[in-house]
Amino acid sequence: MMGPLLVGIYVFVLACFVGFEIITKIPPTLHTPLMSGANAISGITLVGSLAAASSGELVMSSVLAFVAIVFATINVVGGFLVTDRMLGMFGKKKAKS
Repeated sequence: MMGPLLVGIYVFVLACFVGFEIITKIPPTLHTPLMSGANAISGITLVGSLAAASSGELVMSSVLAFVAIVFATINVVGGFLVTDRMLGMFGKKKAKS
């Protein structure tokens, strides 16, 4: 029988392969709208990692939850900054004095 670790490794490798194939086939014009969708997913990750950190069952799970909180926060903030910059490109241009 396959252990849970081996199944997890299979899922991780498959997710990496599929993600790479999908990302390389996306045209640049769709990148920013998809990043906004990724922000929503990272927000869900952030809520889940906050719940995991608050359980406090094991020290290792609290440490991993903290790492997940940090990375998800960086992803959400960075995504919003990129989206804001993209939307700023469509705003009215200021006249130079």
